[in-house]
Amino acid sequence: MLYCSLLFQTKFTPTIKDQFMLRAIIFDFNGVIIDDEPLHLELFRRVLAEEGLELSEQDYYDKYLGYDDRSCFLAALADAGRAQLASDAAFINELIARKADYYRRAIDQRDLLFPGVVGFVQAAAARFPLAIVSGALLQEIELVLTRAGIRHCFRAIIAAEDVSQCKPHPEGYLKALTVLNAYSAQTGALQPDECLVIEDSVAGIAAAHGAGMRCLAITNSYPASELAEADWVVSSLADCSIELLLAKLKRDREGQR
Repeated sequence: MLYCSLLFQTKFTPTIKDQFMLRAIIFDFNGVIIDDEPLHLELFRRVLAEEGLELSEQDYYDKYLGYDDRSCFLAALADAGRAQLASDAAFINELIARKADYYRRAIDQRDLLFPGVVGFVQAAAARFPLAIVSGALLQEIELVLTRAGIRHCFRAIIAAEDVSQCKPHPEGYLKALTVLNAYSAQTGALQPDECLVIEDSVAGIAAAHGAGMRCLAITNSYPASELAEADWVVSSLADCSIELLLAKLKRDREGQR
């Protein structure tokens, strides 16, 4: 295990036949680009409290982090013994819309981008096609990226509305690969194992691996010990420039030759 300011865990050890050639980077959004997981917890609790339900911080991080809004409300209601409400699509849609309205109001008053994210994204976009796969609503993602001046850096955004199954299912990452491949006709089709996913959650790591992609995890939401299934773990993108990351991946490849 490697300990340094950049990578403090390396799990993946490529063989000669399995050397990682990076051609695209796919980001999670909440907990990777924007530090809004605490805000989402706050708003889930607010909406559920309006319906007479409680949501603890421990339950959110243990059970629901990584879920999209719909899946979180459905699971929380089911766990609270409100299965009948969970089966009411109109009611669930109203909860989602209410939370989205609260989110827009809150985000207008807070700067929640993680340190170093804008520079990392800009540097990565100069070298690789980028995408986002998130359980967030598209309007929320677009709002944050546009305000940060990095919307143009991403060729694809797969949001909650674009998938039928949330993480840990790999559907979102596989859809991102399909969209990215629409841009890569001249350079050859991207393969899943040529994509690096940047995630912050256990469910996200499972989704990336389920899609056949490598995963770099960031300890923004969980400690490194809980992200051990990732191929690499970093403490922050602020300490992980694209140049240092590429140098590390190159050393990993060359070390196996």
